Amino acid sequence: MHSLNATALGQVDREKIYTWINELSSPETRENALLELSKKRESVPDLAPMLWHSFGTIAALLQEIVNIYPSINPPTLTAHQSNRVCNALALLQCVASHPETRSAFLSAHIPLFLYPFLHTVSKTRPFEYLRLTSLGVIGALVKPDEQDVINFLLTTEIIPLCLRIMESGSELSKTGKMVLALSKEPSARLLKHVVRCYLRLSDNPRAREALRQCLPDQLKDNTFATVLKDDTTTKRWLAQLMKNLQEGVVTDPRGIPLPAQ
Repeated sequence: MHSLNATALGQVDREKIYTWINELSSPETRENALLELSKKRESVPDLAPMLWHSFGTIAALLQEIVNIYPSINPPTLTAHQSNRVCNALALLQCVASHPETRSAFLSAHIPLFLYPFLHTVSKTRPFEYLRLTSLGVIGALVKPDEQDVINFLLTTEIIPLCLRIMESGSELSKTGKMVLALSKEPSARLLKHVVRCYLRLSDNPRAREALRQCLPDQLKDNTFATVLKDDTTTKRWLAQLMKNLQEGVVTDPRGIPLPAQ
């Protein structure tokens, strides 16, 4: 009896999911549908294929994104607008992270629609959440470490954009300024993520050039020696990062580094 009730309940929930997906096609019902579906995205394993294959759904999500382009410059994005588009982005992240839909998502070049958001520099909370949620979509793509995804991102302007956000974002999304904060209040867990981010960026030649100029001094000296004392993994990553940044740098006989040609 219990399993019958559970099945019936699951069917009711599924009917609601279908209803909300249908409601995305109508501007009048879309906002509530975005909210409800974004809440359910973790609990419905096949939500991504349902969104991708249902008529007009991806177009509706892209319409939500394009609708706020005018609010980017001049920066007039409100908290309400930001919350709404972030719900749409959360559903796109769901599609980007699912193995059945990731490849099609990439082939449609949908990440390019997010780049205007990553270009923004306003430090207000609505813009910061917009950037962070957009980065979440990109992050969902790269998690499986598939070569076609990496190649796609490296041929676009994502690396310079991420570097800029790392330097200028607020505490939610910056990484460069975090290093300075970490030198005052060390956190081994956070430092591990920061070093890993820089190491991945150093795999790209253009990013490597930028990192030679802007890598925080605290990562080059012994600031974090105590924090990393027992963390062999992060120490290894940091050593590899330094090695990557040295490659291609020409040194003259006096030991002075010269810029790579």
